[in-house]
Amino acid sequence: MRKLFALTALALLVAIVSAHAQPYPSRPITLIVPFPPGGSTDTAARIMAERMRPILGQPIVIENVGGAGGSIGVGRVARAAPDGYTIDIGQWDTHVGSIIYKLNYDLEKDFEPVGLISVNPQLLVAKKNLAANNLPELVALMKKDPGRVTFVNQNAAAQVSGILLQQLTQTEVTFIPYRGAGPAMTDLISGQVDLLVVQGAVSLPQVRAGTIKAIANLSAERSASMPDIPTSAEGGVPGFLMSGWFGFWAPKGTPKDVIGTLNKAMTQVLADPAIKARFAELGLDVAAPAQQTPEGLAAFQKAEIEKWWPIIKAAGVKAE
Repeated sequence: MRKLFALTALALLVAIVSAHAQPYPSRPITLIVPFPPGGSTDTAARIMAERMRPILGQPIVIENVGGAGGSIGVGRVARAAPDGYTIDIGQWDTHVGSIIYKLNYDLEKDFEPVGLISVNPQLLVAKKNLAANNLPELVALMKKDPGRVTFVNQNAAAQVSGILLQQLTQTEVTFIPYRGAGPAMTDLISGQVDLLVVQGAVSLPQVRAGTIKAIANLSAERSASMPDIPTSAEGGVPGFLMSGWFGFWAPKGTPKDVIGTLNKAMTQVLADPAIKARFAELGLDVAAPAQQTPEGLAAFQKAEIEKWWPIIKAAGVKAE
């Protein structure tokens, strides 16, 4: 009996050692997209997965897990084995703004950053017949008639953007709740609401078509993908910043060499001029090389948390 037990234990040990001895990755990787198919997050994830596959030598399988502002899908990653075979593509809503939900994981402690993929300009856009064509005119309009201008609240990012605009300009808007940017954009085009903050990837086609107008790019600098749209600082409201972004995360405890392998594949894809051009078409700017590192993403997320969490908490923003 003892001999049988010893042989069984030895076989188990050999199996474990053998499994760990296999080079990473030795099987498909699951990439959790915490939103439904078809959106900009899903599109960016599929572009990266397709181009990383030949570099890694294994498929990257997209799994869309939507719900609760992306927090359900990200929770799957937090609870996954820290072996590099389950990662997520996250953003402001999922790795900063999701504190408005009751999370069963810690945004700062339960993940290993892989790298920042892109910085996605957020645009403040308006219905085409709004009596303001730029940010100074908009501020003047809001001061003239407090609360008259309506501001779409389709997610936490939009709501805190509106709150920040009020704080910086000492004005008042009326928030109108929506369940998603799609319905909000439809009503903005028809003139039923006045203002919307949304990713350039979503709004730029409508701006170009003339169905709505761009008031400001809420990035620190003009975007290479939309260089003709001025920043909020140029419009006289410095600090009115809300930049979207995409990054890869793995579960806490994922080995550094595995993180390094994923990061190397990611950065190799992002260095391709064809990918930069494709991202520009989508209204996305490839992240700076220093931000593409695990340390760069960690510092970036920390700065975002330090900026936005006090605003979210002070304003009492809650999930609707």
